[in-house]
Amino acid sequence: MTNNLSWSDFEKVEMRVGTIIEANDFPEARNPSYQLLIDFGSEFGQRKTSAQITSLYSKKELLGKQVVAVVNFPKKQIANFMSECLVLGAVEGKDVTLLQPGKEVRNGLRIL
Repeated sequence: MTNNLSWSDFEKVEMRVGTIIEANDFPEARNPSYQLLIDFGSEFGQRKTSAQITSLYSKKELLGKQVVAVVNFPKKQIANFMSECLVLGAVEGKDVTLLQPGKEVRNGLRIL
């Protein structure tokens, strides 16, 4: 069953490209996760999030990786951490493959 969105609904979702500038362990999380700091450029700045991506990515390989995230959801408390954006990925079981542009682009560019 499909729940169709209108174009105006879709336009409300701010998906932006950002670069991961910090990746740290998040031992307080219920499921294995990292705490990420992502740079979305001058308009959106730096945002924190947690991501359950430890099965496919090391902290080292995440640094400098561009990702796609939703930047206009309300902040969400996860354990002792306040998440400020939602990184997008393709989910298969417990594995999450991050969505990212095919080529490097300017941080903050909108995804449509």
